[in-house]
Formats: sequence, structure tokens, C-alpha cells
Amino acid sequence: MAIKMMVCCASGAGSSLLMKMTTQKAIDNLGISVSELHHCAISEAKSASLNYDVVLCARNFEHLFEDAKKKGVKVIGLKNVMSQKEIEAKLKRAGIA
Repeated sequence: MAIKMMVCCASGAGSSLLMKMTTQKAIDNLGISVSELHHCAISEAKSASLNYDVVLCARNFEHLFEDAKKKGVKVIGLKNVMSQKEIEAKLKRAGIA
């Protein structure tokens, strides 16, 4: 079954787009079936997170998704949002790959 993923940064412009491209490489490398990979600003992500299976964000934003976590959304906080290696490791650790 394909999952829906969202990546977010503070403004939803440059960083989240680069994060999306890095995440795409990671999911391709791991063979994860993803039906949607969306990038956006943290303000949109907070309200839209319940529509996704997985949310990736910088660690300092992870606490903003406590409600989503309670409803089963896997929220993954990253130290380096541009690190394919870290994204792959954390997806594996979360049981997604």
C-alpha cells in the first residue's frame, strides 16, 4: 500500500523543496511506495498533518505535531533535513522501510 508523506520547513519555499528532493531519493533507494510527497510551510503542515501517514520536519518543529502523533501519524524529526542518509535511517527506524 502506498503512503502519503509530507515534508515541511519554516517558510515552505527553498528548504522544504530541497528536503522533498532528498526524501524522494531516500524513498526510491529504500523501495517505499509513496502515492504523494508534498512539501509546505510549517503553518500548513500543522493543519494538514492528519491527511498524511508520515511527516518529516526539522527536530525543532517536531513538538508541533503532538496531536497528529496521537492519531497515528509518524512524525520524524531530522537533525539535518538535507541528509539522505539520516532520512533513510529514520524511515527504517520508524518501520516505514
